[in-house]
Amino acid sequence: MKTMLSRESIHLVERDGTVHVVAEEYFYKTESYYTILSHEIRGVPVAPGSSAVLDAYIVPLCLERSGSAGIPVADCTISNSCAQYPAVLYGLNYFASSSEYTVVRDSAPGKETVRHITNNGKYPFCYQRLAEGENIERHVAIFGSSCSGDDEICGYARSLYDVFEIPLVTMVFVRWDDGMRLSSLAPTRYSSMSNAEKALLRAYIAQQEFL
Repeated sequence: MKTMLSRESIHLVERDGTVHVVAEEYFYKTESYYTILSHEIRGVPVAPGSSAVLDAYIVPLCLERSGSAGIPVADCTISNSCAQYPAVLYGLNYFASSSEYTVVRDSAPGKETVRHITNNGKYPFCYQRLAEGENIERHVAIFGSSCSGDDEICGYARSLYDVFEIPLVTMVFVRWDDGMRLSSLAPTRYSSMSNAEKALLRAYIAQQEFL
């Protein structure tokens, strides 16, 4: 039977004594987060861990943890009011999602973006400077694998899975002509995945692929 990848569905894949929780997102207080937590409370080995998913979706923590593992990451500055442009901006408030970033090229639209993501200065935000010719791109990682066919992206997928053990995640990069740096990790909607990515994920869920 074909595995249904319906909105917000959660799949459990058990391999070698560890339960792998597959979900679109793992934010705090979501069903997937509580699924992970319930396994941890019962002493059942589970991946990803609750601390890993909390760190993964908070951009500065994600980059610090990734950088400590030797993964190239973008320089990130936390601010309460202003940024240097061009840059990619992320909110850091309780409701912020790393998938909701904004690329700003100059200060005029930047002020309005900062006002919005800080709720008129109530919360901090972070930004990453972009040099001339640098752009943002996204790639889906599935159990540390990528369908991109790009060796560099596949290497990132493996390394980031070693750090966070998140089965399904979107990797956001700062890309330039000669390379790339990790900008953030973000949730992945099943509906946004390519047919090849869905097929690979279904193969893992059905345990037709080795973890």
